[in-house]
Amino acid sequence: MFEWLEYSILSIWVGESLWGYPIMLSFHVVGLAIVVGVFTVFNFRILGLFESLEYVAFIDFFKLAWLGLILNTSSGFALFSSQATIFVTNIPFLVKISAISLGSILAFLIQSRLRVHANDWDSGVSRPAQKDFWFARTSIFLWASAIFGGRLIAYYF
Repeated sequence: MFEWLEYSILSIWVGESLWGYPIMLSFHVVGLAIVVGVFTVFNFRILGLFESLEYVAFIDFFKLAWLGLILNTSSGFALFSSQATIFVTNIPFLVKISAISLGSILAFLIQSRLRVHANDWDSGVSRPAQKDFWFARTSIFLWASAIFGGRLIAYYF
């Protein structure tokens, strides 16, 4: 299956054309910046930084983050397709994909809690629970792991 993927039109365009790889890598970096940027700023807000930012504002920013994740996933699949048989056994790649999967699930849980509690947290009626602090720290770790895993892919053979 992975060999077949490497011979697809998309894979050949990404791997052999002058523009395919740089275009997909550029989209991948933009998607990464959006996803990790939004989630990291929110996580720092939970942890006590950026107190001037209202929690309720992140409800809309999370919509942007999900679009960034779609862009990142699409471009990442295109990049993966160009060397699928190599990446599928690459430990940093597997770490990256695992971290992204877990980070996305956690982001969904965080977003669900945010929708319920944002107004109360902003008005001071309540504060984020200990669970929210744990979620924020874990989220930062997972997204950082995804970035480091992604960077290490090129150096692990």
